Amino acid sequence: MSDATTARDRRPGGRTARIRAQVLDAVRAELAEGGHEGLTVEGVATRANVHRTTVYRRWRDVGGLLADVIAAAGEIDWQPPDTGSLSGDLTALNEEIQESLLVRPSLARALMAASFHSEQAARAQTRLWADRYAQCGILVERAVERGELPARHTDARSLLMAATAPVYHHLVLQRADPDPRLPRRSAVAAVLAAAAGAFSAD
Repeated sequence: MSDATTARDRRPGGRTARIRAQVLDAVRAELAEGGHEGLTVEGVATRANVHRTTVYRRWRDVGGLLADVIAAAGEIDWQPPDTGSLSGDLTALNEEIQESLLVRPSLARALMAASFHSEQAARAQTRLWADRYAQCGILVERAVERGELPARHTDARSLLMAATAPVYHHLVLQRADPDPRLPRRSAVAAVLAAAAGAFSAD
């Protein structure tokens, strides 16, 4: 393969990018239909209309496919909410999470389940969460600037976990019907705890 061909294949819109998009779309569709239990390289290749050797060469196995789907989620130009208040930001974040868990089929649920069966997917999921926590650190910074939180350092990760965990617990662990009040109620409770210094890193 020439240097020119390599550069062409790597650029956005090149053959490599198109194949990756086809394959990852196929992985998402296969997950939606059959969950991680039914995910196979052969099934993905057939749905993506690419040769299975292409999939094996680039992704090696199902774990590689799952890890790349999760990595692709991290490539989306997502920005944390900016509503003008910490409780509003956390409420909006919880509403996004709730929507991702309630939509049918839910890719978020499927990938969470898959991460318990694939070490590659688990590592990719951990990296994605770390990136999201880092991105959401701005919520705490803005809250301190507005005087909503004490000037001493508030651990953003602990605050975010406290604010969002009830949504996951309610919908994923309890498999309960959605509560439209939960996103805001959880956010407000976390803000009150943070204002009292519960998540101080000192």
